[in-house]
Amino acid sequence: MDNSEKLSNKQYIILASLLFGMFFGAGNLIFPIHLGQMSGQNWEPAAIGFLLSAICLPLLSILAISMTESNSMYDLALPAGKKFSLAFLILTHASLGLLIATPRTATVTFSIGVQPFIPKAWTHIGLLIFSFLFFGTVCILSFNEGKITRNVGKILNPLFVLLLAILFFIAFFLKGTDLRSVALLPATGKGTGSFINGFLQGYNTMDALAGLGFGVTIVAALKLFGQHKEKARSRSVAKIGILTMGFEALIYIFLIALGASSLAYTKMSADGGSAFTTIMEHYTGLAGAAILAALTLLACLTTAIGLITSLSEDWGHRFPKIGYHRFLLMSTLVSFCIANFGLEQIILYSSPILSFLYPLAIALIILGILKPFIGRNSFIYRSTIILTMIPAILDLIHNLPPIFAKLSFIANINSWATANIPLYSIGLDFLPFMLVGLLSGWGISLFGEKSFKKNVKDNNH
Repeated sequence: MDNSEKLSNKQYIILASLLFGMFFGAGNLIFPIHLGQMSGQNWEPAAIGFLLSAICLPLLSILAISMTESNSMYDLALPAGKKFSLAFLILTHASLGLLIATPRTATVTFSIGVQPFIPKAWTHIGLLIFSFLFFGTVCILSFNEGKITRNVGKILNPLFVLLLAILFFIAFFLKGTDLRSVALLPATGKGTGSFINGFLQGYNTMDALAGLGFGVTIVAALKLFGQHKEKARSRSVAKIGILTMGFEALIYIFLIALGASSLAYTKMSADGGSAFTTIMEHYTGLAGAAILAALTLLACLTTAIGLITSLSEDWGHRFPKIGYHRFLLMSTLVSFCIANFGLEQIILYSSPILSFLYPLAIALIILGILKPFIGRNSFIYRSTIILTMIPAILDLIHNLPPIFAKLSFIANINSWATANIPLYSIGLDFLPFMLVGLLSGWGISLFGEKSFKKNVKDNNH
């Protein structure tokens, strides 16, 4: 790498701050807390599972973008076919930037920072006004692509980290909470924690999908910092990803432990948002609740900016006649409308979509990581994706909301799959399908290559 292509330590920190700010949002605050409460005394194996899907997979997604020298998830998926890569790009960004993650940033901020302080009768109008102001701010801060790194990496995210540090300092030091007692946990509540439950709960953060989407934003930022060579950018993306996810893992452990230990003084909450509010009021009173509201606003604001800009940049690149700014306006408007359905409805309908997309994303991430061994072999990509799509469709059906699950043909599919598909009941049925597709495609490709070389050699003789 030429000296002119190298980044300074300060630039690495700024870009890691940018990536962390985009990653750490609504789900990253509420789902670890909720997992801790569900797990109780069994929080440790659940935390390991959660870190695997919420930290390792996003890190691998960033590394896959880096190792394949891709500019976006479209490039990463391209060996599987142009139609599939375009469909995956549209579906992933639709779920991240339109249907689930981005609307959720506004609803979580409202449920934690505003709803507890207003009368119940004002909830709907309050959400309408708040979400309008929230997405208006997101649109303004995202309009100039060149200033996103400054707005998120230099201003908003450092404020978020400072507030988070203040909360942990108050809870663990000023209030005398012993970290060892959090690790050992009280004897209340057996919980339902398990490694698999933690792994599947990590899906809700959507960070593995977000890692594929945020790659384009980080690549654009590196270009602005003067890195124009693909190899130089791929190394920088890998370093930035490791810095970001390592810091995020520490925060997750604190949050899961806080949720688990909260069973000593409160009952399990319906969601992580209300649980976090209860925990902070226990340690810090109303001042902590106010700090938590500001913390949530900053976390969700930076994530919403990251999600909407990555969607607008990716789709704007694929459809240049529409362009970045039109997609930006469209995505903020759609997210505003969906946010007003409320947090519970968004979470309810996100489960089947994530159950379909996550197996495909994991398959693409593994294929990208294996590039030094399999290259960009189209046959291996297609065999892996085709077989992975079968359980992905079944998982979508399995996780449909109750109103659909009660239908007879859906119930029949679930019963058949539970009896005949390995690991279906625990949501990991995609693993054997993915491995069979990968290994069979790899083996057939190696056999075909050897046969071709042998025929060429025989013909030369």
